Amino acid sequence: MNGQNRNDIRPGLKVNIVLKADQRSGKLTSGIVKDILTKSSSHPHGIKVRLEDGQVGRVKGISE
Repeated sequence: MNGQNRNDIRPGLKVNIVLKADQRSGKLTSGIVKDILTKSSSHPHGIKVRLEDGQVGRVKGISE
C-alpha cells in the first residue's frame, strides 16, 4: 500500500508522510493519522492527512 488510495487509510493507522516543507528533500515523518484531508478516492502524490501531533502531509507509506 503506497498511500495513494483513500480506502487504505483510516484514523489510528501509523503512516509515513512527507511534510510540505520536506517535499524537495523527500524526508519522511512518522505518525498516527488523526484526520484524512483529501476528499477524493485517490491522489497521485498521496492522500493528505493530519497526524495526531497536528502535522499535515501526504502519505508515502503505511507502517506496520
